[in-house]
Order: sequence, then C-alpha cells, then structure tokens
Amino acid sequence: MKEWFENLSVMEHVYLWLGIAATVFLIVQIILLCLSSFGGDVDIDGDGDIDVDSDSGVSIFTVKSITAFFAVGCWAGLLTCALASEKLQWLSVIVAVIAGGAAMAVVIFTIRAMLKLQCNGAVQMQKLVGQHATVYVSVPPSRSGRGKITLNAQGKFMELDAVTEGEERLAVDETVEIVAAENECTVVSRISKE
Repeated sequence: MKEWFENLSVMEHVYLWLGIAATVFLIVQIILLCLSSFGGDVDIDGDGDIDVDSDSGVSIFTVKSITAFFAVGCWAGLLTCALASEKLQWLSVIVAVIAGGAAMAVVIFTIRAMLKLQCNGAVQMQKLVGQHATVYVSVPPSRSGRGKITLNAQGKFMELDAVTEGEERLAVDETVEIVAAENECTVVSRISKE
C-alpha cells in the first residue's frame, strides 16, 4: 500500500485527497440527514429579519450537489488515471468532470422530485365559496355573532367560524352554502329549497 501511495502522480494525489475529503463530507451530510428525519428540534433566539426570495426550483450549486460532484468526479478521475497511460492522463480530467456533472444532475433532479412531494396545508378560503357545509354551532342572525360550520374540502375535514347576513338563526345540523370568505371567517346562507 505504501509503495502504491508513493508511486502516485501529482494529479492522482489531488484526486485522492479531494475524493477522500468530499466522500467524508458526503457521509457526514447523509448522517445528518438521517438524524434530522427522526424529528429533532433546534431553537434559535435572536433579533432581525430574514428575507428569503426563492422560486420553485432548486439551485444548481448547492452544498449537496457540489459535494456529489467532487466525490464522484475525483474517484472517477483517480480510476481513469490508474487505467490510462501517462500520455493520456489529461483524459482523467474530462472523465472526472463528466462523472461529477452526472452525479450533480442526479442530486438536483432528486431534490426537485422530493420538493414536488411537499404540500401546503394552508386552507385557501376563497376556494370554499360555493361549497355546502353543515352547521355545527348555531349561527346567529344578521352578523350578530359567530357560529361554526363543518365541511370536507381541499382534502381535509374542516371546522370554520361562520356568520350569516340572513334574518334567521341557522340551526345545528342545517345544510348551508358558503357565499363569501372574510378574514378566517365564512359567510354562509341557508340553501333555498326550490
């Protein structure tokens, strides 16, 4: 082993040490990723504003993608150096860049695919207009107080505050229609029986 190590060229030494460093860093990232999936909490105290401007995509140059580029690229370059003759050592740079680029692309596409699985659990109140609901707590007439309604919408069972503009109290278990949504409260009306 010592003899092999001493016979490495400068380029092979660069590939070896960068490959070891990138692989260790990649293993640390994987361990931290696994540990974070067990639900640990981190509390950070401080004052200040954080502005984040992002789009739905993933940046090409992330820590994970750059680590994958160097880890895979350096080992591919070292292997190419070992297999190629001394006159073709420059070929290892091309192989390393191609292999690292492929690894980077796999990481980017994997992260993008995982981000598409995310779901925003916020209720979109405006999309509830026109839905039918059941009165859970009676709704006082003429916006004189709030009641509650229940309904299944947007893939979940919801209980929402409700007011009515009608002159009559809406009784428990009565079916109503949502006619508007205002500040975390719905405006409902009795369904006319025609």
